Amino acid sequence: MSPVLAVLATTVIGVMVGVEFSVAFVINPITLAVPAGASMAARAHGARMLGRVMPFWYFGSLILAAALAAASWGAPAAALALAAAALLALSVVLSITLLVPVNNRSAGWTPDDHPDDWREQTRRWDSFHYVRLAVIVAAFVLVAVAATVG
Repeated sequence: MSPVLAVLATTVIGVMVGVEFSVAFVINPITLAVPAGASMAARAHGARMLGRVMPFWYFGSLILAAALAAASWGAPAAALALAAAALLALSVVLSITLLVPVNNRSAGWTPDDHPDDWREQTRRWDSFHYVRLAVIVAAFVLVAVAATVG
């Protein structure tokens, strides 16, 4: 296994986990605590900004974990990296099927134009996000362990 690939995969996936952790436990609770107009504006901006970046980050992380599995094939690290890649693939499926539809709707919400159940939709997104976060944290741990066992 290439040490450069192991460090790159661990870093990219770890930073993604950190961003998503921050979204779940810092940014979104703050946005839900402010008045409705500010909350919608912040969530819409976040949906647009992260919506442009995260697809590349998620697919890139999946590719790096798969490359790590391929590069370590035959070694104990391969099974760990392959399991991480499977979890990252699951996170992509969860994102596309559950989170992106809500994210796309919320990206256009304004204080003057939003659904009556906007808070319920954001809470539903948050619930799905917690599940996805657990999946990517597990993938990160597996990649980190794979990187250390060689």
